[in-house]
Amino acid sequence: MFTVFLIKYAEIGVKGKNKYLFEEALAQQVKYALKRCEGEFKVSRTDGRIYVHALSEFDYDETVDNLRTVFGVSGICPVIHVEDEGFEKLADTVTDYMDKVYEDKHITFKIQARRARKNYPINSVELNKELGSRVLSAFPEMKVDVHQPDVMLHVEIREKIYIYSIEIPGPGGMPVGSNGKAMLLLSGGIDSPVAGYMIAKRGVKIDAVYFHAPPYTSDRAKQKVMDLAKQVARYAGPVYLHVINFTEIQLYIYEKCPHEELTIIMRRYMMRIAERIAKENACLGLITGESIGQVASQTVQSLAVTNEVCTLPVFRPLIGFDKMEIVDVAERIGTYETSILPFEDCCTIFVAKHPVTKPNLNVVKRHEQNLEEKIDKLVQQALDMDEVVIVKWE
Repeated sequence: MFTVFLIKYAEIGVKGKNKYLFEEALAQQVKYALKRCEGEFKVSRTDGRIYVHALSEFDYDETVDNLRTVFGVSGICPVIHVEDEGFEKLADTVTDYMDKVYEDKHITFKIQARRARKNYPINSVELNKELGSRVLSAFPEMKVDVHQPDVMLHVEIREKIYIYSIEIPGPGGMPVGSNGKAMLLLSGGIDSPVAGYMIAKRGVKIDAVYFHAPPYTSDRAKQKVMDLAKQVARYAGPVYLHVINFTEIQLYIYEKCPHEELTIIMRRYMMRIAERIAKENACLGLITGESIGQVASQTVQSLAVTNEVCTLPVFRPLIGFDKMEIVDVAERIGTYETSILPFEDCCTIFVAKHPVTKPNLNVVKRHEQNLEEKIDKLVQQALDMDEVVIVKWE
């Protein structure tokens, strides 16, 4: 029945003179999502509206599922569109629509007409009245409710006439790519994929870096992270995943530094390496899944010490979330079941029995001097062996 979708947006509508740039970015992301669907589609922008027209047979559910992954989309409205062939044709189409879409006729409704094309001979108020009358005549069991109707039937008079009453919620946010690019520190845990999703929702393109520590972490742990990157890519588009061999750096820190500071010093070197890769790839910030107080390395004192090595901004979208709030998002976006698979990453292998929770920056920097003999060489070796994998949702 439906061959057209109206794509609604929210925040983009208040962008003033730059709105067309965000509309175009959203249209491009819609086109990208539709490439995953069977069928041929045309995406058009007219009069502040974005429409998806199906040009061939297509799977309705598959199409809607993919459109619901596009950041910037606030709603997806399946639409009937008709040529302007007079009021009688329009009235017949409206009653036919109500008959086919609503099997149970014991509902309340309201007609919301909008005459965007002012040369149409009937104004919006008259359209509401006349079309409502036709629906009541065809289905006496229906009732009009202008305040809280079960069904709000929209009739938009434009170059063509568009009729719709269903709005499927989209993810909201801003179209990916409209707000620069950032580097996600991606582990195999629950938090970091959620952090990547949330920053991508604000229009940021995502690259990612994963710190691998063979043989202490297995290839299955690496595959787990690639699977998580794939889930993020469903919403964020292709993710360039940088796999860094961190084993020698970790072993050297383990050998030269106090064990209660292992986590914080390793974290500082991860941030240093991630920032190097970020700058080389035109990223404007780093993204982590840290939440205040969740573990020893995420106390306010630890976060301050970690931040000290960075010159790029560090985005922490989960900073005030508790674990259940993070899990709720992970379950919704499909990363949770992968995150809880029992393949540990390098952060969990080299954890001290009693990690420091309130590290002193001067003390940490003094202990890092123990690494001066080899650490720069080991960091450069790790960067030289950077394995880049382009991860896409298929």
